Amino acid sequence: MTVLANAFSLNMLSQAKALVSVEQISLEEAKTVLANGFISAIGHQDTANVLSNLLGIDVPMNRVNVVLNSDTTLIVAQYKGPRLPEGSTELPEGAKIEFYRVKLV
Repeated sequence: MTVLANAFSLNMLSQAKALVSVEQISLEEAKTVLANGFISAIGHQDTANVLSNLLGIDVPMNRVNVVLNSDTTLIVAQYKGPRLPEGSTELPEGAKIEFYRVKLV
């Protein structure tokens, strides 16, 4: 299962003791991974809108709790920049999104 989120939290771990792999990936690699299907865990509409445009796929807003298991791949779209203006569909000037693949090992 693949999950797209805008953050990673220790609360996502299914075990008290876990090894986690975090690897930065390119936008193109994120598109490839997500093209095979994913569950959105993007909790804000503006972030979902920006990601939809950036990735070229529909990213619905979906406030869900995520628990990582050995078969889960978490793609984190880490936003860096000023607060997104309400109604955003594109990144504001000076902002960027970096993608990371997070897995239990």
